[in-house]
Amino acid sequence: MSVDVSDAGVAVHARTRSGVPTGCTGCGQLSAWFHSRYVRRLADVCLGGRPVRIDLSVRRLYCENETCPKRTFAEQVPGLTVRYQRRTPQLQRLVEDVGVVLAGRGGSRMLRILNVTLSRCTVLSQLMRVPLPPLETPRVLGVDDFALYGDTYGTLLVDATTRLPLTLWEGRDADQLSRWLREHPGVEVACRDGSLTYRQGIAGGAPDAVQVSDRFHLWQGLSRRVQDIASAHRGCLPAALPPAGESGPAPAEETLGSTAADTRAARHARRLFEAVQALTRTGRSHSSVARELGLDRRTVSKYARARTWQEVMRRPPRKPSTLDPYLNYLQQRWDEGQHSAKILHEELQAKGYLGHYQRVKMAVAPLRRGLPLDEPRERPPSPRETARWITTHPHRRNLHINDRLPRLLEHCPELRKTHDLVRRFAAMLDNHDATPLPDWLDDLAGSGLAPLVGLAGALREDRHAVAQGITTPYSSGVNEGRITDVKLQKRLMAGRAGVPLLRHRVVLIAHLRRRYADRTTVSPR
Repeated sequence: MSVDVSDAGVAVHARTRSGVPTGCTGCGQLSAWFHSRYVRRLADVCLGGRPVRIDLSVRRLYCENETCPKRTFAEQVPGLTVRYQRRTPQLQRLVEDVGVVLAGRGGSRMLRILNVTLSRCTVLSQLMRVPLPPLETPRVLGVDDFALYGDTYGTLLVDATTRLPLTLWEGRDADQLSRWLREHPGVEVACRDGSLTYRQGIAGGAPDAVQVSDRFHLWQGLSRRVQDIASAHRGCLPAALPPAGESGPAPAEETLGSTAADTRAARHARRLFEAVQALTRTGRSHSSVARELGLDRRTVSKYARARTWQEVMRRPPRKPSTLDPYLNYLQQRWDEGQHSAKILHEELQAKGYLGHYQRVKMAVAPLRRGLPLDEPRERPPSPRETARWITTHPHRRNLHINDRLPRLLEHCPELRKTHDLVRRFAAMLDNHDATPLPDWLDDLAGSGLAPLVGLAGALREDRHAVAQGITTPYSSGVNEGRITDVKLQKRLMAGRAGVPLLRHRVVLIAHLRRRYADRTTVSPR
């Protein structure tokens, strides 16, 4: 063996031994009947930052087995050569692992840094040649959907015990899931969300499996209904503010009208509200009204459910500013006769203000027009914030929420009823006790609140899976984590990957991480 080192790389010249029997690649029988020699040129991993090429002289031999279909065969060196391959197994594993982690373009660029020149198509081709791990039917199966592209969704199956993805495909229909379950019998528990499609698919493919409706999705669905109720009673939200002095909170209509009646958004909301209400009073459907007004059907439904145009107004709360602690000083200096925003900004900087000059200029603009300084004032909570107040555990609420939420619940009976129902369901989840579930569903249906009535109907149809989700430790948390990983792989491939390539990468990268994590784990002494 000889080694040549140059600026172009490292060249290793070697040859196999003569007279040593080797196994036939067709039948495996040993043979030493020499035929000829030829040179194989193999690429290996870099050495000292330089590419390595191995010029290996190997023998071609006759097969002495008369029944073997091969007349001659080339000998293979274990750990160094593989049939029909011009890379060593070590370099081939590197190419495959880089392809799994970074896909085509990213993998090609990383390999170029490692002095391995391969095109993106070659990297993807080597990736797709990697066999998927053998699929073992899990005892606990996780099923969830994910957005593939546009309005097209896919289905992901996860082994909830090993936390590894099994497979994925395009679409989320029940027949495909039922077919997969029949081809892989043995699933005992199936975790899913409240989807009717997956419920039917699991029932058709694994009728004996216990279906578990995920707790997170149950709580998320309830939280959305709470936000819908808060939006429908937006006029009650200003009651959460503390009273100014001895006077109580201003009436909802007066507060909303004084703060937002003259804005452009308010005029637009009023026009849409009047147009939608005028058309829906004639008995027309929401779809027909949406087509005539050029609106989305959900927008028409929102305006049709509202009692006043103020209920559909979006009023984002004022965000706190770094200038707020200095507003009193600005007012004082303005009254003293200093009207230069530049000088005021320099004075504030001397006091520790780190903001931009433009913010100071905008703050004193009302003073130039004879208006009062725009001092920070508290806004009513938004429907989303109100829903978060109600769904937060009482022991985890801060003093701000504990001061305002009781005032709001006392003012609005609908929100108080919603709060009581939410806390009862939270108690079931905390205690893992589904015994009060039937009575809670009856109270939910009889609450008189349309969002909760609809939720009660959906949960009653799926009550067995809901009870399992409350009482059993199984959930879809593993599914959500794997779907986040699927979205990451999609973004790495700029959304142009087909389903087979996406499936290959999602499954292989999970096993690759597990393999390297096991290698880096240090055993205790």
